[in-house]
Amino acid sequence: MGFTERSFRVPQLERDMNRMHQLDFDSADNSASRVAARLEYNLTKAYLRYVMGQRFGFTNPVRLLNRLDARETDSLGRPLGYRNLFDVDMEHPDKNYEYKALRKVRSDSLSQYLAEVLPADDIYMEMKSRLKTADGQQFTRLLVNMDRRRWRERDRMGSARKYVVVNVPAYHLWGVSPDSVIDMRAACGAQKTKTPLLTSKITHMEVNPQWLIPQSIIKNDIARHAGDSSYFARHRYFVAERKSGQRVNPRRVSYSQLMSGSYRVGQEGGAGNALGRIIFRFPNNFSVFLHDTSSPGVFQRDDRGVSHGCVRVQRPFDLACFLFNEQPDEWTLDKLRITMGMKPVSERGQEYVSRLQPDEKPQLIRWQKVEPRVPLYITYYTLFPVPGGSLTVYPDVYGYDKVLAEALATYRQ
Repeated sequence: MGFTERSFRVPQLERDMNRMHQLDFDSADNSASRVAARLEYNLTKAYLRYVMGQRFGFTNPVRLLNRLDARETDSLGRPLGYRNLFDVDMEHPDKNYEYKALRKVRSDSLSQYLAEVLPADDIYMEMKSRLKTADGQQFTRLLVNMDRRRWRERDRMGSARKYVVVNVPAYHLWGVSPDSVIDMRAACGAQKTKTPLLTSKITHMEVNPQWLIPQSIIKNDIARHAGDSSYFARHRYFVAERKSGQRVNPRRVSYSQLMSGSYRVGQEGGAGNALGRIIFRFPNNFSVFLHDTSSPGVFQRDDRGVSHGCVRVQRPFDLACFLFNEQPDEWTLDKLRITMGMKPVSERGQEYVSRLQPDEKPQLIRWQKVEPRVPLYITYYTLFPVPGGSLTVYPDVYGYDKVLAEALATYRQ
C-alpha cells in the first residue's frame, strides 16, 4: 500500500514477539511484563491505525481541505475564517467503530475482518498494482488517489444507475447511464474561488435564467460603476431593493448603498447572460450550479479554472437531453432549442419559428423538473479512469495532492 512498516511499528513488534517466543527477558526495560505490555499497546495501536485507515482513509478531507483558503485576514495576516471547499457526506470512525474492531480480535475473526476493511473497487486495485513500478511524483500521485478511494462517502459515485460527475482537475463532465455515456469539457472555479467538492442531486433546469450576482462580485467588480446607467444597460444589469424586491433606477444607487448589501444586482436572462441559456440546479451550501456560458471560447483553453465557483458546461443542450427520464419527443426538444436560441429540427418547430416576429423572444420552456433526480458528484481525482477507459493523469490544479501527500508523509517515514 506504499507505506513503511515502521509507520505501523512492525520492527518493534517483531523484536518483542521474538523475545516472547524465546523467553528472552533481561533488563528492566525488557522484563516479561514490560514486553507483554509493550506488545499489547503497539499491536492495538498498529491494528486500529490500519483498520481505521483502510476503512475510512488515512487522511481527513473535511479537516484538511476546509482550512486552506482564508475568507479574510486580520491586520497581522491571520485567518479570520476559511472557505469550505469539501462538503461531501462522509462516514468517520468513532468509539463505536473502535469497539467493533476490538471485538473482532476477541471473537477470533481477525483475518476475515482485515480483508473486509480493504477497498474492494477495481480502481483502487489498479492503482495499488502500479505502485510496484512507480517512483517519484507518480508514486505520490498513486498514494493520494488511493486514499481518496478509501474515503467512505455515504452516497458513493457509481452506486446510482444514472449520474453526472465533474472531475475538477480534468475540467470535464461525464453523464453515465446504463446504456450511454456523454462527456464534455467544463470550466471550474479559479484559484481564489475554487469549485467546492460536493455530492447532490440535480432537481430541475431553468431556461434563460436571471443571474442574481453574488455580493462578492458586486463589491469587487460592479460597485465602482455606481450611478453609471450606461454601464448597467450595456451589461443588462438591473438593481432592486433586497427587502422589497422592487427595482430602482441604477443612476440613483450610490457606491456605499451597493457595498452595504441593501441592494442586489441581477442580469436579465437571455442572450449574453453570464449563465448562458440554461442552468442546472441542485441543493448545495455554496450557491454554485452547472450552467451554460455566454463565453464559449473558454472551452478551447487547457486551463479552464476561470469561474467564481460554478461549473460551466460545453454542451448544455446535450446535458439537458441526458437528464430527461425518458427520451422526449422532437417537439419537446424543439421547444427547448427555440427557447435557448437554437434552430429547431422538426417541421412543427420550423413552422413555429417562421411565424415569430423579428423581435419576439419565445419562452416555450422556463422550468423543467428532473424526475427522478439525478445524482451529481463534483470530485477531485488527479488519476482516474474515463468511463469505460483506462486511468488518466490530470494536473493538480488546486494543489490538493500536495496537501494530502503532506498528511500521508508520516506513513512513509
